[in-house]
Amino acid sequence: MTARLWVKVCGLRSVEAVEAAARAGADAVGFVFHEPSPRHLEPLLARELAAAVPPGVEKVAVFRHPTQSLVDAALAAVHPDWVQTDADDLAALVLPAGSSVLAVFRTGRPLRAADTRGRRFLLESAQSGAGEQADWTVAAALAREGELVLAGGLDAGNVGNAVVAVRPFGVDVSSGVERSRGVKDVALIREFVYAARAAEARLASTAMGVKQR
Repeated sequence: MTARLWVKVCGLRSVEAVEAAARAGADAVGFVFHEPSPRHLEPLLARELAAAVPPGVEKVAVFRHPTQSLVDAALAAVHPDWVQTDADDLAALVLPAGSSVLAVFRTGRPLRAADTRGRRFLLESAQSGAGEQADWTVAAALAREGELVLAGGLDAGNVGNAVVAVRPFGVDVSSGVERSRGVKDVALIREFVYAARAAEARLASTAMGVKQR
């Protein structure tokens, strides 16, 4: 892993949480548009939160099996840098020209390296936002094929091990930084980002030591 670890905090529903993620050093924040998720946003609130995202932090509009009308409303509200949805959803959606897509794949389902080679993609467990851990062995193999963003069951206590084991392009957290379902905790956001950055620094230090031998 030579590039900076891309850290995304997902499922934000308050300006306070957006600001906390940015202060901690997250690279991206995710806004969820999926009912019945407790993290679902209506476009009006999403517009308010997007306006609070500082320059240099990417905005990700997150969907799962959305209608075209929902996608259109969400993109108009957020103007995201990335559109995230299950890979199987993409064939049925019309996205603005030039949209950057973060396709979601799930462990436990058929997945070929050719599906992810040379692209940025997210690997998730079967259920988003439920604290279920993705298969890190599968993830480690796929991380060699493209820019893998690891999601599923991550928190401050295990993200360091995940970064070392998988060597992902990025990590994505949602339920692992919540004090209750759908409610983000500022301290947990900070701890997660710091733990991810600490693991990134350890890997960089190890790689430098190997080169100097």
